[in-house]
Amino acid sequence: MNRLIGYAGLIFLVIGSMAEAATVMVTGANRGIGLEFARQYADKGWMVFATHRRTNIPESLASLKAQYPDLVRIETLDVKDHTGIDALAKNLEGVPIDLIVHNAGISGGGSAIQQFGKLDYSTFQGVMDINVAGPLKISEAFLDHVAASESKMIFTVTSSQGSIGSVNRPGLFYYRASKSAVNMVMRNLAQHPKVTENAILIGLVAPGATDTDFMAEVRGRMPLGDPKERVAGMIRQIENYPRDGSTPSFEWDGEEIPW
Repeated sequence: MNRLIGYAGLIFLVIGSMAEAATVMVTGANRGIGLEFARQYADKGWMVFATHRRTNIPESLASLKAQYPDLVRIETLDVKDHTGIDALAKNLEGVPIDLIVHNAGISGGGSAIQQFGKLDYSTFQGVMDINVAGPLKISEAFLDHVAASESKMIFTVTSSQGSIGSVNRPGLFYYRASKSAVNMVMRNLAQHPKVTENAILIGLVAPGATDTDFMAEVRGRMPLGDPKERVAGMIRQIENYPRDGSTPSFEWDGEEIPW
């Protein structure tokens, strides 16, 4: 009962604040690019639902919450847990969400692991579950929340590794396939009547090679961008994204990634 009262109060707070602030939900917000998205949107005055899959609240999000106590709400969300996704959507029923940032994702291991002839298909399936099915399920569960907002946006953090036309050598079988798949899923979603009738914008943005734990394998062996700069660039792409249903994929600096 107390939890229900708490969520009712949260809904009242969020709806009552919509005249002053937009709302964003960021998945995988406890580190790297997701944490930087949460930080930069909070700094802009947005209300942020920062989600993570840990048992306890990560220190990174606790610190962010302490910095923006009235703007950051921390929620547990494992993008593989479809029951949990539905439960959070139900708990936040009535809360408009202007923007969902599908950031949570995994690589499935580096090039030393994703070798043809030694592929682990259970790992491959895990990557697809998180990187593809997760964003689709969350979009499905939270579509009404987005439709009820002012900005009506759902964006996925993709990668140039998902560009089929750019492949010139083999590698990263799991990760590349997942990014190609999520690109198709989102382009497909952009054409759905429930999306078009509600004028919801579906978009794809990419950070390029960025200096986060995700890129630890190649740190020191190739240039890596600053997370603050790359997220700021992706936010600019989100703000200027075309609303014509074409669903292009843009790098953080505005360069379009070929399909």
